Amino acid sequence: MSTPSPGQVIEADTYKPGSTISDWRPEDTGFWASTGRKVANRNLWISIPALMLGFVVWQVWSVTVVKLNDVGFGFSKSQLFWLTAIPGITGGTFRILYTFIGPIFGERKFTAFSTIILVAPMLWLGFALQDTGTPYWELALIAAVCGIGGANFASSMANIGFFFPKKEKGSANGLNGGLGNLGVSIVQLVAPLVITAAVLGAPAGGPQHDSAKNTDVWLQNGAFLWVPLLVIMALLAWFFMNDLKVAAAPFSQQKIIFKRKHNWLMTWLYVGTFGSFIGFAAGLPLLIKDNFQAQGYQATTYAWIGPAIGALTRWLGGSLSDKVGGARVTLLSFVGMAASLVVVIFALPHGGDQGNFWTFYIGFLCAFFFSGIGNGSTFRQIPVIFRDWHTKGAEGKGPDAQAAALKQSEMEAGAVTGFSSAIAAYGFFFIPAMFANFPVTSALWCFIGFYATCLVVCWWFYARKGAEAPS
Repeated sequence: MSTPSPGQVIEADTYKPGSTISDWRPEDTGFWASTGRKVANRNLWISIPALMLGFVVWQVWSVTVVKLNDVGFGFSKSQLFWLTAIPGITGGTFRILYTFIGPIFGERKFTAFSTIILVAPMLWLGFALQDTGTPYWELALIAAVCGIGGANFASSMANIGFFFPKKEKGSANGLNGGLGNLGVSIVQLVAPLVITAAVLGAPAGGPQHDSAKNTDVWLQNGAFLWVPLLVIMALLAWFFMNDLKVAAAPFSQQKIIFKRKHNWLMTWLYVGTFGSFIGFAAGLPLLIKDNFQAQGYQATTYAWIGPAIGALTRWLGGSLSDKVGGARVTLLSFVGMAASLVVVIFALPHGGDQGNFWTFYIGFLCAFFFSGIGNGSTFRQIPVIFRDWHTKGAEGKGPDAQAAALKQSEMEAGAVTGFSSAIAAYGFFFIPAMFANFPVTSALWCFIGFYATCLVVCWWFYARKGAEAPS
């Protein structure tokens, strides 16, 4: 297909739902106004709920474990933390695969596939929860399979970045990632509500007895509820999203990112922001239960609000970065997270002191706020860094070289976005695992020390005057 001249209007049916698009020029203002914006927004607003459901599946264990012992499973504190941590291993590992496989097969097709396969772990979990004799190893295996839901983020974020022009990438990625992250809060809010009654009817199975509240609950509802929604979103993705040929790239081309220094540096920073967000979201329900339930504070009442704040402020971080620069916002996020965790540490119970729940809780809410800001700003930095680096190298070499540099930068930025999100997803595993094996205060001080290294990296390479890659 020949490349249209700048500003040329393309026939609308070239970009109809379900099609593969071979010509995509978001930086061409005429094309963007006439065609591009509508198509990009359609793909974005299907991607968001599909990604949201991926996070629901990924995080369903963070709220499920809170009730397991109350209905008769009888697991230790460490075993429960491990059930929340295990999905982080598979989520992070499969994100690496999803980063590179999406552009190979086409993101429309891959979004539909990666959504529909999540029906299997939700059905498995729903049936397993109805039998308190289900062995621990089987629940751990289910938790591992649920982790695949977290992998959808890598392919989704890399895909959406291709659709939008440079000036709108921060906001678009912030919306996709932020509202997608909201799946964490949705499952932590909705699951405790739907398990209190037989809302799904007889096909969902009978109740279990909650010994803590002396009432019946239907734990399986927290899994079965999402099955029809997953099916619906898979169908919408298949029939209404688009594949972009400009985003298609074999692994042989994408692997160049492993030679790029800024891939590793930005991955380090994203581990600090998203790794904190997802790890705290997984661990907070049990932290509340273990430290403050005896004082009357219920994890299911409070835990979902923190991830909601972090998810919603992701868009704010991306939007603010579009205006003042991502590196400055990233610096702010690490300072804010470190200060917030200091507050949390001194609010926890110590010895005979019962601690202060509201100080602890507000400290964690602030940590979520700043992690969300940083999630948005780091993902705005990545395309800017790679675009500027490639286009600078093509200066004075003519329009064809500039176009090739721009295409290469988009491909690499998409791959780095996915890869960095994959490594950061291991925060889902490491943070609950540290809470399970070390004193909580010691773990939190370690996180603060890590944030200090992130501040140094961000300031030196991206934020200071004369930085190597200002972003």
